[in-house]
Amino acid sequence: MKRNQHAGRTRSTGASLNLLSEDDLHDIHLATLEVLEKTGVWVEDEEARRVFAEAGANVDEATGVVKIPPYIVEEAVRSAPQKFVAAGRDPARDYVLEANRVGFTNFGEGVKLVDPYTGELRLPAKKDVADTARVVDYLSDVDVYERAITAEDVAPESAPLHQAEAWMSNTTKPGFMGPMNGYLLERIAQMAAAVQGGAERLRQRPLVTFVTCPVSPLKLIRDCCEIIMGAARNGLGVNILSMAMAGGSSPVTLAGTLVTHNAEVLSGITLNQLTRKGSPVVYGSSTTAMDLRFAAASVGSPECALIGAAVAQMARFYLLPSWVAGA
Repeated sequence: MKRNQHAGRTRSTGASLNLLSEDDLHDIHLATLEVLEKTGVWVEDEEARRVFAEAGANVDEATGVVKIPPYIVEEAVRSAPQKFVAAGRDPARDYVLEANRVGFTNFGEGVKLVDPYTGELRLPAKKDVADTARVVDYLSDVDVYERAITAEDVAPESAPLHQAEAWMSNTTKPGFMGPMNGYLLERIAQMAAAVQGGAERLRQRPLVTFVTCPVSPLKLIRDCCEIIMGAARNGLGVNILSMAMAGGSSPVTLAGTLVTHNAEVLSGITLNQLTRKGSPVVYGSSTTAMDLRFAAASVGSPECALIGAAVAQMARFYLLPSWVAGA
């Protein structure tokens, strides 16, 4: 089991970038609670709306807007575990996720790749998914594998199943991936259970952690809800990762974007914990600023670094493991 170095603690080792004071963090938290209670989030999935309603949230079935009282959100955050262990096929590759523990992953969702033999820029195939998993398996400083690219040579409706088979067979490290919807999540969980030796063994040693993204601003679409609830029911972790863009789908200011981002992630965590209290969750972020010239996400920009540092602070504020996109 691998435990990496801490960052942001008052020790003589490590370094951190702390943009926000404790009062700043508390103000963002209070503003987030106000947004969730007064503005609410749009929840597309009927079952998810029912889960919120049974917990005491104010659900408008005509509009799909769910307004969540602060006590429900704060209780959900408290019930989420402060850490969990992502398991590999090889127990020596297990990885501990917890607040302040710093590790690395490859980035995901590549839509094209440069062929390593021909130099051609082309669409990726299932074999390329397997190859990227083998590369990550070899790299000692990369702790977990995130499904790196999309297999474009298989039917889109079943692509996540092919991708799961490709990476599970080619790395001994824990894996993160988006399953696309609840149905495919169940099938991927069955595949992972077969690898680990059964459903109960998979709960004890979760080979896969799922990834899903709310839609900014303030929307939990049906697929996102299915993944959040499906992960909880299977006893598997889920990385709830906002991809807000400051100046586009969220306010242009750092504080405003953090409130929107926080509301989206906390609404997902609340749904997850209402489905199964104590289910492992990760506070995720691929939030950055929008490049106003090209209407594109400015990944690798100074704004992305500032937002990422602030998001990591928010995760520590809630005592949750975080997953933050970088350059």
